[in-house]
Amino acid sequence: MNTENLLYLKDSYLKEVETEVKSANGKYVVLEKTIFYAQGGGQPFDTGKIIRLKDNKEFNVVFVGVFNEEVSHEASEEGLQKGDKVKCILNWNRRYMFMRYHTAMHLLISTINKHSGALITGNQISEDKSRLDLSLENFDKEAFIKWIQEVNEIIKTDAKVNNYFIKKDEAMKNPGLFKLKDKLPKDLEEYRITEIERVDIQADGGTHVKSLKEIGRLEFVDAENKGKGRKRVYFRVV
Repeated sequence: MNTENLLYLKDSYLKEVETEVKSANGKYVVLEKTIFYAQGGGQPFDTGKIIRLKDNKEFNVVFVGVFNEEVSHEASEEGLQKGDKVKCILNWNRRYMFMRYHTAMHLLISTINKHSGALITGNQISEDKSRLDLSLENFDKEAFIKWIQEVNEIIKTDAKVNNYFIKKDEAMKNPGLFKLKDKLPKDLEEYRITEIERVDIQADGGTHVKSLKEIGRLEFVDAENKGKGRKRVYFRVV
């Protein structure tokens, strides 16, 4: 996949862009460049509008996914054609909520990993709460509450969040960049890194806020024992 065309990887705050339809198959459209995040890594897809500039016809974006190494946008109806000049407008409120949750999840993962060595076995971000599954042997709800409180103290530092790319050879020298259990990184030529200054650094393809205070505060929702070596915590940002 050509990551140069995925504008959100370099600027998660980009809300609008003009581009061209690269290909179209009914309601499914590939753009020359896109601001819409494709579902993956526990982060949901973006929604918004694609406006055809020749007549200002609006098409709602109802799903975005990766198929055959291309980011495909499902429109609410057919009509877009190859070569159409379009303007894309992001549903910013939805995206920004996911950005806050995603950065918060990095903080929580980092904190739990520091205290327990646990890695991620699953995760899912949603608009009202998120969940994180970890390779923990012992179930301790009070520990999750304590770790979330520790994250809230880290947020108060308002550390900056930086995204950048490094070559594959450099990334492979630092296994700590990859915090997913039993899942090797994709065979890419370069990796996007999300670094929270003085706190955490991970290989990541999601969208993030620029500084920690944008997150707000984490609230513990619940914790579950999902079996041997798999414990789950739910939290929300407020």
